[in-house]
Amino acid sequence: MKSTIKQVLVVLMFLVMIFTISTKESGQVQAETTLEKLQKAQEEKKKTEEAMGNQQDTKKALEITQNSLLGELGSLNDELMQIGDNLERLESDIDTKEQEIADTQQLLEDAIQTEQEQYESMKKRIQFMYENGESTYLELIFSSKSWGDFLNKSEYIESINAYDRKMLNQYKEVREVITEAKIKLDGELVELEGLEQAAVAEQERVSVLVSDTSKSVQKYENQIADAEAAIADYEAMLEEQEEDIAALQKQYEQELALSKLAAQSAWRDVSQVTFAEGDRYLLANLIYCEAGGEPYEGQVAVGAVVMNRVLSSKFPDTVSGVIYQRKQFSPVASGRLTAALAVNKATPKCYKAADEAMAGVTNVGQCLFFRTPKPGLTGISIGGHIFY
Repeated sequence: MKSTIKQVLVVLMFLVMIFTISTKESGQVQAETTLEKLQKAQEEKKKTEEAMGNQQDTKKALEITQNSLLGELGSLNDELMQIGDNLERLESDIDTKEQEIADTQQLLEDAIQTEQEQYESMKKRIQFMYENGESTYLELIFSSKSWGDFLNKSEYIESINAYDRKMLNQYKEVREVITEAKIKLDGELVELEGLEQAAVAEQERVSVLVSDTSKSVQKYENQIADAEAAIADYEAMLEEQEEDIAALQKQYEQELALSKLAAQSAWRDVSQVTFAEGDRYLLANLIYCEAGGEPYEGQVAVGAVVMNRVLSSKFPDTVSGVIYQRKQFSPVASGRLTAALAVNKATPKCYKAADEAMAGVTNVGQCLFFRTPKPGLTGISIGGHIFY
């Protein structure tokens, strides 16, 4: 028994806390009619559509940027391929140039050797003729049988010397030409190697750009995927909101139809209503939840709407039946009414308004609904509500 009492007290304290927080936040607790719910749902749908539109714009912007990056990436890859081809040509040219230098170096060495050999041969002949072969030289001259023969032999000796000098100069010129050719080839090789180094550096630079651009493309790809997922979520949300709006629209149309039919339906007199013991307490607290911050006339009007429903053949015929009818009064669904009932939040004015309504007093005629003012909605305006 004690355990049960303790559990009840805990529940009551929890409900009181909920009610207190709700009251502090709003200051004035009002019911949310079906039309208000419908309008709120339509506003939420509009916000969702705007958010989805923004997300679609974001996706388009991301795709434009990504396409631009893809184009840049394609150009960079083409540039990288061209650099690679250029490097291959340079490497081939360098190989060719190195072979030419090697061949020229060999020619130079051969020319130097030939020149040296010619020089050595000439030295030996001169040495033989002037040093060791002096007698032979004189014998060659004095053995001449005539002056003509003497001149012929002298010219022969001179021609040998001239030939030796000519060949030595010729070999020297060849060596000089080959040396100049090698110097030129060496310079061309240095130039090619410089071009190769520049191409390698450019290749590295473009490779870094390709890598960075590829990462950027992937980043935008991920962002586009996120945007698409968000759009899909918004589409699903819109589908749910449209279903809710359709349901609320249907309910609101039913309420309007019911309101019109109620005027033509059978109405009881308040004297025919049998009130239960807690009806006054229940109605006063509902009035507090719906119109606690409204002027007294507005509180009476809320009570009159409840009693109009009790008297109409289109609604339940008891106060509790009307108040607890499904989806009619938002404080019931939200728990605010339960919290108010737990501590009797109803003010003396709320009780007075409940007493007048239960006595048959109405300042809104046979109105069955009320809500905050809305353009296009006609009815009786009292405080912050329109009664229709």
